[in-house]
Amino acid sequence: MDGVLVHEEHMVPGADEFLAELRAADVNFVVVTNNPMFTRRDLRVRLLNSGLDIPEDRIWTSALATAQFLAGQRPGGSAFVIGEVGLTTALHEAGFVLTDQNPDYVVLGETRNYSFEQITTAIRLINSGARFVATNPDATGPSRNGVLPAVGAVAALIREATGKQPYFIGKPNPLMMRSALRSIGAHSESTIMIGDRMDTDVIAGMEAGLATILVMSGIADRASIERYPFRPTLVVDSIADLVGRTADPFARH
Repeated sequence: MDGVLVHEEHMVPGADEFLAELRAADVNFVVVTNNPMFTRRDLRVRLLNSGLDIPEDRIWTSALATAQFLAGQRPGGSAFVIGEVGLTTALHEAGFVLTDQNPDYVVLGETRNYSFEQITTAIRLINSGARFVATNPDATGPSRNGVLPAVGAVAALIREATGKQPYFIGKPNPLMMRSALRSIGAHSESTIMIGDRMDTDVIAGMEAGLATILVMSGIADRASIERYPFRPTLVVDSIADLVGRTADPFARH
C-alpha cells in the first residue's frame, strides 16, 4: 500500500488508473500492508481520502495475518497485546481472549504510545512461559517529522531482556503473502507482487512463489537493488508505468 498506491497520505499518480484497469479486466487483487495499527475499515477510509476506492475485503494487514496464524495454532487462546485497535480487533474476531493473566502469547504490534509498563509486563510474561509473536519486523516507520521506532526495534529490546526471539508474521515472512493469497482465493503461480521494498516485499513475494515488480515510488532506489543477492522480475519507476499493461506487465514496451 504505502509507497506503491499512496505516499504520505497522497495517491501515487496513476494508482487510480491502474486499479480501474484491474477491475475492468476482472483481475483479482489485494492490497497488503505490514502496518497492524488500523482495521480494514480504517484503511478503506484512509485510502478513500487519498482518492482510491478499495473495498474492505481487498485489504490485508499483518494484524489479520497474525490473528489468523494464532487462531490456527491455538484456537480460543489468550494473549497479552501491545498494539492498536487493528490488532486487538483482529484477535478478538479470531476468538482470542486478551489478558495479562498467564496468556498463551505475548503479541507485539505497532503503536505510537509504547509504554515502559507494557513492555515490562511483556518481558515478565515471556520469562514466565508466554510465546513471543510480533506482527512485523520493521524497525522504523515514517512520520512527518522523520522516522519513528516501530515493532522491530521494540521487539529487539524485549528479545535482549528475555533471550527469546519473536516469531514475526508480516513481510518478509512468506506466510504473510500466502495468507493474503488465501484471503482472495488466489494462487501463487498466477499472481504478481508489486512492492517498493527489496527487504520485505520482493523477498516475501519471491519466497512465496510470486513474480515480483519493484516500484521506485517508495523506499527503494535503483542503487539499492544491487545490494541484494536476488532481483525483482521487473523494475519500474511507479505504478503509472503499469497502466495499459495489465494483460502482460512483463511484455517489452
